[in-house]
Amino acid sequence: MILQVILIALVCYFLGNHNGAVCVSHMLGDDVRSHGSGNAGLTNFVRNYGAGSSVLVILIDVLKAVLACAVGRVFLAPYGLALEGATLGGVCVMLGHDFPALLGFRGGKGILSGWFIAFMVDWRIGVLIGIVFFASYLLTQYVSLGSVLSAVTFVIGFVVFHHDNLPVMLGGVFMGALTVFMHRGNIVRLIKGEERKTNLLQKGKSK
Repeated sequence: MILQVILIALVCYFLGNHNGAVCVSHMLGDDVRSHGSGNAGLTNFVRNYGAGSSVLVILIDVLKAVLACAVGRVFLAPYGLALEGATLGGVCVMLGHDFPALLGFRGGKGILSGWFIAFMVDWRIGVLIGIVFFASYLLTQYVSLGSVLSAVTFVIGFVVFHHDNLPVMLGGVFMGALTVFMHRGNIVRLIKGEERKTNLLQKGKSK
């Protein structure tokens, strides 16, 4: 089983390296990381290229998360560890997204991929994350606030629903905590009242 775990880790980590915002901005002859916040995430992409082109970004980041969890589940299901495998795949794809070796370790913050990892491991947690994010965003227009609250919901959801499965619970807590960590700059700006609001339906800027 050790070989299977290593294969899951490698395959899913490098899946995570395929960052949707970077891939699509490269298709447009540009690099999203050279604009705005410099982050390779959906919010920075929408701010600079508009919502229209973001559909492909979302598709890439969602598909890699779903595929990674599926790979982990398939590899470890024969050992009776399907849920643990899906969680392992999720952890590794998120690490690949946040710290991509193929992109100079300059990745995104993992909220979109994390949301669908949650769905793949436990749909109840995915639903809760969606409710918290969209309620927070619609009320405040702060994507970062919705993301941080969603990450906290991620942690709480895994503790509540999977406290009897230590590997799954710890994997969920790690992913949620990592997402909060990746938003540390946003948290500081929110506290100072300096965070920028975002219209996720805005048109792109001309380059």
